[in-house]
Amino acid sequence: MLKIGITGQAGFVGTHLYHTLGLYPDEFERIPFEDAFFEQPDQLRTFVGQCDVVVHLAAMNRHSDPQVIYNTNLRLVKQLIAAMEAEQVSPHVLFSSSTQEERDNEYGQSKREGRQLLEQWVKANKASFTGMVVPNVFGPFGQPFYNSFIATFCHQLTHGETPEVQQDSAVRLIYVGNLCQHLLAKIRSVRGLASPVVERDEVPYDLESNVSSILNLLSRFKTLYADQGFIPELKNSNDINLFNTFRCYLDQASHFPVKLVQHADPRGVFVETIKLGVGGQVSFSTTVPGITRGNHYHTRKIERFTVIKGRAQIQLRKIGTDEVLNFELDGSEPAYVDMPIWYTHNITNIGDDELYTQFWINEWYDPTDGDTYFEKV
Repeated sequence: MLKIGITGQAGFVGTHLYHTLGLYPDEFERIPFEDAFFEQPDQLRTFVGQCDVVVHLAAMNRHSDPQVIYNTNLRLVKQLIAAMEAEQVSPHVLFSSSTQEERDNEYGQSKREGRQLLEQWVKANKASFTGMVVPNVFGPFGQPFYNSFIATFCHQLTHGETPEVQQDSAVRLIYVGNLCQHLLAKIRSVRGLASPVVERDEVPYDLESNVSSILNLLSRFKTLYADQGFIPELKNSNDINLFNTFRCYLDQASHFPVKLVQHADPRGVFVETIKLGVGGQVSFSTTVPGITRGNHYHTRKIERFTVIKGRAQIQLRKIGTDEVLNFELDGSEPAYVDMPIWYTHNITNIGDDELYTQFWINEWYDPTDGDTYFEKV
């Protein structure tokens, strides 16, 4: 079992990588990291001393003074090197650099020089090193106005603001989930190394698009999904990844449950539970009183629960957090709740009669590959 430590574990990519490693408990042991370790040399030494692999993600992306970015990022690299030297350990180091390496700005400079410092250290210590040049990263839970323009656009669209394109350039993008899988492949390759390796890794991008095109797509998601409850047409995995990113910026607690329109006539009641531009699987269940279904989460799939008869409680909890969102639904007023990715969820019959629930799940991905991970809410 490889012992993996992630500097910047609490950051955008670090959080995703930490939870992704947690999907493979038989392969990896996660060594906890806190940002405070950089202010506590003994803690940083203890941390590196436990690791077979260190993924160095800790960095500053934005600051009003560019020189602070440069100084901070180089300081973090130097502190990491000093800790490994003090402990006399040489874990395989994966360093997250950026395609901005070649640009004439302090952030790009700090990434380029930080990678070079680590390369020099590992060569001198006969260690292994992977210097990854990473495209622009997007995905759920990114910090708006900091991590990416996509995070900013999604936040603005879901909070009543109007996004503006400052520079409509072509941007190469990678989804954070795909970056994590790329990192896992690099980490796994450590097992097969017969001798130290120093490599520069140009991480492949998922798509290249103008900023305005991305904004147009996200605006479409806002109109169709957030405003009208319509699952939009999603043509490929990039569309799905952008849609799942957008969904995570909604205020889940206030957006759900969404009431459905009932059309009544002498024959009874007709209710449209889902309108969609994509395929998928529709199913239903009956649940006896007091029984809970679910307690699992997905990392890619889009799922909707619609209560059509009986009373139910649906619970959501974001992985890695303790806050539980509780929604009570009653079939006499049909409503639905959508399951965000990386939220464990369940549904419980809290009534006295049988509960009827309809489920829709998008199966664009190969349905045989799972993507269901069990964890109690």
